[in-house]
Amino acid sequence: MKGIPVADVRNFVLLGHTASGKTTLVDSLLFKLGVTDRHGNPGEGTSSADWTDEEKARQITIWAKPFDAVWRPKDGAPLRLVMLDTPGYADFFGQVVAATSVADAALILVDATAGVQVGTVRVWKRCEALGLPRAVVITGVDKENADFDGTVAALQQLWGPRCEVMTYPTADKKGVLDALSADDPRAEEIRTRLTDVAAESSDELIEKVLEGEALTPEELSTGLRSSVDQVKFIPIFTTMARQLVGLEELMTGLRRLMPSPAAREVKDAGGNAVDTSEGAPPVAQVWRSINDPFVGQLSLARVWGGALKADSELFNSTKGQKERIGTVYLLNGKKQDTAAEAHAGDIVALAKLRTTGMNDTLCAIGQTTQMTPIVFPQPVVSFAVYPKNQGDEDKLGQGLQRVAEDDPTITVTRNDETRELIISGTGDVQINVAMDRMKARSKVEVNLRTPKVAYKETVTDKGEGHYRHKKQSGGRGQYGEVYLRIEPMQADLDHWFVDGIVGTSIPRNFLPAIEKGLVEGMTRGAVAGYPVVNTMVTVYDGSSHDVDSSEIAFKIAARTAFRDGMSKSRPVLLEPIMTVRVTIPGEFMGDCTGDLNQKRGRILGMESEDGMQVVVAEVPQAEMFKYSSELRSMTGGRGTFEMTFDRYEVVPANVAQKIVAEAAKDKQAEEED
Repeated sequence: MKGIPVADVRNFVLLGHTASGKTTLVDSLLFKLGVTDRHGNPGEGTSSADWTDEEKARQITIWAKPFDAVWRPKDGAPLRLVMLDTPGYADFFGQVVAATSVADAALILVDATAGVQVGTVRVWKRCEALGLPRAVVITGVDKENADFDGTVAALQQLWGPRCEVMTYPTADKKGVLDALSADDPRAEEIRTRLTDVAAESSDELIEKVLEGEALTPEELSTGLRSSVDQVKFIPIFTTMARQLVGLEELMTGLRRLMPSPAAREVKDAGGNAVDTSEGAPPVAQVWRSINDPFVGQLSLARVWGGALKADSELFNSTKGQKERIGTVYLLNGKKQDTAAEAHAGDIVALAKLRTTGMNDTLCAIGQTTQMTPIVFPQPVVSFAVYPKNQGDEDKLGQGLQRVAEDDPTITVTRNDETRELIISGTGDVQINVAMDRMKARSKVEVNLRTPKVAYKETVTDKGEGHYRHKKQSGGRGQYGEVYLRIEPMQADLDHWFVDGIVGTSIPRNFLPAIEKGLVEGMTRGAVAGYPVVNTMVTVYDGSSHDVDSSEIAFKIAARTAFRDGMSKSRPVLLEPIMTVRVTIPGEFMGDCTGDLNQKRGRILGMESEDGMQVVVAEVPQAEMFKYSSELRSMTGGRGTFEMTFDRYEVVPANVAQKIVAEAAKDKQAEEED
């Protein structure tokens, strides 16, 4: 923002479990600093942060959003706050991943009545992985049953003495005191500990303290800021945001302790330093895309260095193409203010970029800087999507494409094996929100169904197959005979088709047709009609006719001989097995493990991590399609899970019988249609 140097900018992201007070704090800061003329309230649908229809309807934050405000204290230079509000709901953790990737620091909010929860632990681990400087803001201290000191103790028990109080509530819970300026015994005790923390940041300060000299306020702030930057010190603040209490102290702490974009060491994907000064070549990275109903496509970008100017030309180093920059916007909820230029630390919106998309880097013409791309969480839930109305297939495809552009954690694929259109994401609520948005924007309604499992088949023994295809109906006939052997694929081989023909029983020019027939045969196995894998086929004999043999005849013979041989090779059904990692509070451990056992899961291990219990298990995919909602119900929304594909495994006989019967019904229904 014009007139405020980069050194007086603080770019930070607000994180925490759902209902920890992130959006309330943003609304309160915007109101206090004069950005809004009304004190927004998420519960009343008046929030400047949670302003979309979906967020108002569900009363939760869904999207990560930037805000821009300036604090003008009575006794100091203006401080610019670039804030990113994020969802606390587990389904939208991808927004947290994106926002933390473009922030210089984090404020982790913890409610004093609920304490540290699974969402707190999850965002903490995200910050640890990034090495992101952070502070904790304890909220709700004015509520009944709030326990500020107990919450502080829990933080210190989990993450050690590096967590130390900077501001704390007064006894009557109507005010907040700053430990560096308050005059009471608690403040004196805290200052003693903070002096030690600051001194440890440099040999010079350690020597001064050891000699019995007091640190100046400037030395104390410098030392603490250095410790925060190294994540050796995590300050704890408290606010009563609805009452606008503690906000001045928090902003003072942000200025005093958190790094500015100019002070932070930024490196590109190649490990090269990015110059954050205002006169450096511009470098910006797109971290989110928005379909605005009035402006059109908006790309949200973090400026890492230099000056990004409106009406200029940049180079998309990711795609190797030039990009024209038109209007540059600063966003505050619905409000869009234009800016002539943006500098390091700024989060801006760029309209109607021609080639630039998610994760792309924009830099000066002649430069090739590329920032490290954001890696998003893998999907854990999937639904098969069917248009509710006939004729909406084209509209459905376009609508789903826009949904995927809005949220990079949503993927849309077509499963050729099950012939279903599949939408996948990080939670069922996320998918439902996406479908509501698609209905509103693209005017297409859908039915979501449990996807069909992509089962496969294989053989467990050797078997012989034979078929003679002979057809005579006037004129030239069809003739081809194939003998083959089927067996499990050997681990050390990389080919599945073996030519074992001796002599001239089958002319060699028919071998390609035989192989094509086998490939067709493998698309529908002998158990339930699923694709066949890990199977080796040796064709060793057959016969031909001088006139009637043809490629089509041998193709049919090979395909049918394969099915004959597979049925004699002890075929089995295979199902995908997922590795599941579930994080829950300890009181739900029994419910969680019992539920996984009922899902035919195998518990691989259990451990304690940051005050939570983690269960790792292998579970068939067929049992996991509804796990997102089931875990939420089981834990009251306090559990999360991650899931990745591991391997295929033989389906137990009793389960396979049901799958085979269901497949037979589906086949009959297809034939009747």
